[in-house]
Amino acid sequence: MTAPAPDSWVTPCPPDQGGGLWVAPGGFHIDPTRPVGRAVITHGHSDHARPGHAHVLATPGTLAIMQARLGEGAGLHRQPLAYRQPIRIGEVTVTLVPAGHVLGSAQVVLDWRGSRVVISGDYKRRPDPTCEPFEPVPCDAFVTEATFGLPVFRHPPVEGEIAKVLHALSLFPERTIVIGCYALGKCQRLITELRRAGYDHPLYLHGAHLPLCELYRGQGVELGELRPATATDGAAMRGGIVLAPPSAMADKWLRRLVDPLPAYASGWMRVRARARQHGVELPLIVSDHADWDELCQTVRDVAPGELWVTHGSEEALVHWAGTQGVKARPLHLVGFGEEE
Repeated sequence: MTAPAPDSWVTPCPPDQGGGLWVAPGGFHIDPTRPVGRAVITHGHSDHARPGHAHVLATPGTLAIMQARLGEGAGLHRQPLAYRQPIRIGEVTVTLVPAGHVLGSAQVVLDWRGSRVVISGDYKRRPDPTCEPFEPVPCDAFVTEATFGLPVFRHPPVEGEIAKVLHALSLFPERTIVIGCYALGKCQRLITELRRAGYDHPLYLHGAHLPLCELYRGQGVELGELRPATATDGAAMRGGIVLAPPSAMADKWLRRLVDPLPAYASGWMRVRARARQHGVELPLIVSDHADWDELCQTVRDVAPGELWVTHGSEEALVHWAGTQGVKARPLHLVGFGEEE
């Protein structure tokens, strides 16, 4: 019997019907943008993990993050599924494998009647001490993000970006380096990379970052000594490093620090105009998403029969795939891309 075409059973869902992707023979959505009866969630960022679903299936790490961020909105019934443990939902076998994006992040592997579709969620290919690395899974259709899906985006080694921070500390010991970064994933990765580079002094955190750092610790990620920046005198943080949400960088909260040196950790810091727009003196190109080369390499590794591209620079990756003989199309899913 011929296996069914991937697009005959996995389809984009209109926002007014729940959004995300609809898996018809399983009767569930993947990363729906509105409350639905049954949802499979790839990871805990707010553009993928929305509140109000009746049944939620995700990794234990993602469910812990959703509980911490959404409380009762994390789902009426929450079902943890460990990596690489297949489960049957309706007629579909569902397996979660690591995506390497943040703690608990997963690709969703779907098998039905000999047809396999893999939904990547968000992912990266660089080593990250805070989460399990991405695992390529060959499939008939691969649904990939393309946040940095343009050839201009080639992320440098993270070790060099961390070295910039430590060099700035030695050059300006009288200043306080303040790094804008997302509370989930980026903050904890920066901390572990600073520790790995030998920085063993206390790190100061904006109050918005502390709860998730404690959650990471509870999941076995070692972060060293962390102190609340809001409870510490500004002068005491001189010559130190503070991590804060990007939104706090333009807030009056920053004024209490002594001669702050604003930094920002993001793949978008490759674009100088963005750094200037945010008033960043020290742009750090540190991303939790695959860059252009890694997106292309992932397509080669997965070797899909079809490539479906969503949220990001879809057309560029679709065009490249076509030059490689891979049938590809954009999905134009709505509601993804802004993580916080």
